[in-house]
Amino acid sequence: MGSQGGWGQSKEFLDLVKSIGEARSKAEEDRIILREIETLKRRIAEPDVPRRKMKEYLIRLVYVEMLGHDASFGYIHAVKMTHDDSLLLKRTGYLAVTLFLNEDHDLIILIVNTIQKDLRSDNYLVVCAALTAVCKLINEETIPAVLPQVVELLGHSKEAVRKKAVLALHRFYQRAPNSVSHLISNFRKRLCDNDPGVMGATLCPLFDLIKEDINSYKDLVVSFVSILKQVAERRLPKTYDYHQMPAPFIQIKLLKILALLGGGDKQASGHMYTVLGDIFRKVEASSNIGNAVLYECICCVSSIYPSPKLLETAVDATSRFLKSDSHNLKYMGIDALGRLIKINPDIAEEHQLAVIDCLEDPDDTLKRKTFELLYKMTKSSNVEVIVDRMIDYMISINDNHYKTEIASRCVELAEQFAPSNQWFIQTMNKVFEHAGDLVNVRVAHNLMRLIAEGFGEDDEGADSQLRSSAVDSYLHILGEPKLPSVFLQVICWVLGEYGTADGKYSASYILGKLCDVAEAHSTDDTVKAYTTSAIMKICAFEIAVGRKVELLPECQSLIDELSASHSTDLQQRAYELQALLGLDSQAVESVMPLDASCEDIEIDKNLSFLDSFVIQSIEKGARPYIPENERSGMFNIGNFRSQYQHEASSHSLRFEAYELPKPSPPPTVAQVALPLPTTDLVQMPEQTYPRETHQAANLPSATHASSADFGVKLRLEGVQRKWGRPTYSSPSASSSSSTQKTANGATHLDGGGTASSQTRDSFYDSRRQQAEVSAEKQKLAASLFGASTVKSEKRQPSAHKTPKGISTSTEKPAVKGAISSSEPPKEKTLPSSPPPDLLDLGEPTPASIPSVDPFKQLEGLLGPTSAPSAIDHSSAAGPKAPDLMALYADAPPAGVSSGSLNPALADMYTVNKNSHETANVAAVKKGPNLQDSLQKDATARQVGVTPTGNNPNLFSDLLG
Repeated sequence: MGSQGGWGQSKEFLDLVKSIGEARSKAEEDRIILREIETLKRRIAEPDVPRRKMKEYLIRLVYVEMLGHDASFGYIHAVKMTHDDSLLLKRTGYLAVTLFLNEDHDLIILIVNTIQKDLRSDNYLVVCAALTAVCKLINEETIPAVLPQVVELLGHSKEAVRKKAVLALHRFYQRAPNSVSHLISNFRKRLCDNDPGVMGATLCPLFDLIKEDINSYKDLVVSFVSILKQVAERRLPKTYDYHQMPAPFIQIKLLKILALLGGGDKQASGHMYTVLGDIFRKVEASSNIGNAVLYECICCVSSIYPSPKLLETAVDATSRFLKSDSHNLKYMGIDALGRLIKINPDIAEEHQLAVIDCLEDPDDTLKRKTFELLYKMTKSSNVEVIVDRMIDYMISINDNHYKTEIASRCVELAEQFAPSNQWFIQTMNKVFEHAGDLVNVRVAHNLMRLIAEGFGEDDEGADSQLRSSAVDSYLHILGEPKLPSVFLQVICWVLGEYGTADGKYSASYILGKLCDVAEAHSTDDTVKAYTTSAIMKICAFEIAVGRKVELLPECQSLIDELSASHSTDLQQRAYELQALLGLDSQAVESVMPLDASCEDIEIDKNLSFLDSFVIQSIEKGARPYIPENERSGMFNIGNFRSQYQHEASSHSLRFEAYELPKPSPPPTVAQVALPLPTTDLVQMPEQTYPRETHQAANLPSATHASSADFGVKLRLEGVQRKWGRPTYSSPSASSSSSTQKTANGATHLDGGGTASSQTRDSFYDSRRQQAEVSAEKQKLAASLFGASTVKSEKRQPSAHKTPKGISTSTEKPAVKGAISSSEPPKEKTLPSSPPPDLLDLGEPTPASIPSVDPFKQLEGLLGPTSAPSAIDHSSAAGPKAPDLMALYADAPPAGVSSGSLNPALADMYTVNKNSHETANVAAVKKGPNLQDSLQKDATARQVGVTPTGNNPNLFSDLLG
């Protein structure tokens, strides 16, 4: 806190911080905070509190709020402090407000005017504080109020202001993309900013935009590659280095963008090969940030069109990760290996022992990541080992969420690659037994359908063997003390369908087992329902073949119990069973056919068998049926008042003026009867409200006709949509382009990469000795990966075929070539000379005359000022009159001459010299000006206008 009493803070504040830090329990901390809340309530309520004291009280309120207590009694004082003229107090107020309030708080409306004023301030520190508050507090409805000022600040002379303006526009795009859809070109312009910080901030919104529409930004591939190359060559100032890595976070963001743009595109990927190879060679893997850049390079290589040399380099880097002693690096290596095997499955065989070590590692996170890798590389030869390992791990964990995920993966792999019927049934039994009710119900239904339909072949013997093995295993499992409900439903269904099919078990034995299940789970109505249906099927099959059915005493008592059950479903099943027992064999065979669970049932949705009955009823005078869509508007008139009150209460604030009232015709009887509000009403001959339809339906025919011709509705067609609900907005033309995603090619490899980088395995081998591999690990590796000479085979369905109706997804590496567009983007032929630098600023030149800050007392807050000679702050001439077209002129950013632009980017901008000359000769005006305010208000209105045919030139420039 400093030697001077904590920068002038009182002793009470220092004691508060000290007591909070020394609190030994949460209860003691809560007592301290509650005592502080009572003190602050009393102090803040005092009259004429000095501003310096109020600033300290707000900081103490921040402590109260951050420790989980309510400090809402001081919110209004934080809002008031944002209006203060002192910079220190204003920044304290903004800090407190951004921590106290959310974007939908009622007090936000009191800050909008202050933010608008501070965005026009001459002190850039005030502007920065306002822009920070804009990112935190401005919601979708208040965006149009500050959008013109934020766009204007993109050309500010201070790089910190330009950077925060870009971040504010990015925040607007995240909250309401339509509000800044016409300003997307500004992000392209800021990509060429002289300051690397502004350029780096622009990469974040561009990344979001590229994710939505990749094809629209293919032309920026060369620019991104050029920027990445200059960053990797340390052309940026030293201040951007982090642990001796040149601007690593900018590199990571650029690599993410290139991975999106190069996916499946051979031409775009060809531009990236050289710079990716340079990064692989130059990155120092001795620090965490260097390993992060290296990992992102591997991800980029695995996403773009593959290059054999780059793949080899990526495999070497992945090998170093897997051999590391750090669990974090091993995790990265497992993840990178999972990405690379999608391109070439043979890569996993080189690292099989490292994968086995990760699988047996005590670190649970690393073990889960390894299971994800094994799931991706499963095939028919290793499915038994992998699924058994997954089930053993599923039994050992208590996390229900991850246990559900493991169970679903085991089921999927068993359905795709099961080597035999017996193994499939045993595997599914283990999954249901240990995962319990966490297994999806659809899995149980798919299993029952699979057993019923067989394998889709004409071999009835194999299907009968599958069903017999299922019955044997389920009768054995019924002896377990605790079984999940879903598994019991499957068991009861299988025993009811196929328990006596092969004659191995008698009907009385199966009935006794089913009654035991119902008795053991007397509280589960679903299990009892399945049990009753299974008993009904066993009895029906016995009666159909002419055998006499003698119910066991426990079965009879179960039927009597269910007949008096509170569940109507169980009652109906019990009565149906009793009725079935009294039928003859022919009737039972037609009611309950043998093995007909998979037969299609034809349903007559139109109920055509009732047509004759309907015709007879209408002839006798019955009223015809009215469809639901025709009677949707006929609801109770009592709902009218509540509906109107709901619409009135849900209106938001509106800032534009209403139109002048227009004379309306004399009201009809229906209109007089309705309790309408006194608003500007005009005739709308096309539609009426449903509430008026019902009112008019109760009046005579003449009144009904008049109310149908002239409805009552607010005139809202010309109102600009800036505030309020979307129901009152004018229709806007929004264009959305579909994002085309392609997979990387797996076999067609392009050889346009760089030279192979030198491997550093010998360095790592010298540091650690190779441990002797045990025979057990070698055996497990041979089971998972196969022999080293055998090529990895792709996933293919085994003899176990998935029946119809079961949706299974098999992940296969896609083999696709580069996608050639029908209309490729036009490119200009560039000379052989290297492209000019976008970010080469040279050494910072100290200014001859230091800039005079208007706030002398805050000189410590200002960083060293260094301005490159190329920067020409034309905006320092003073405020200029608002010009809408000047906001969106396609001029290069300040400080970038036309000769210093990259030729690949030169066509993005056209320099408007007249607008620059007008801005340079603008007169300096200070103080409030009424005409200036009116013109800026008109500018703000025009920015929020939806693109229509009235202003085609403006929006063709913005969007075209």
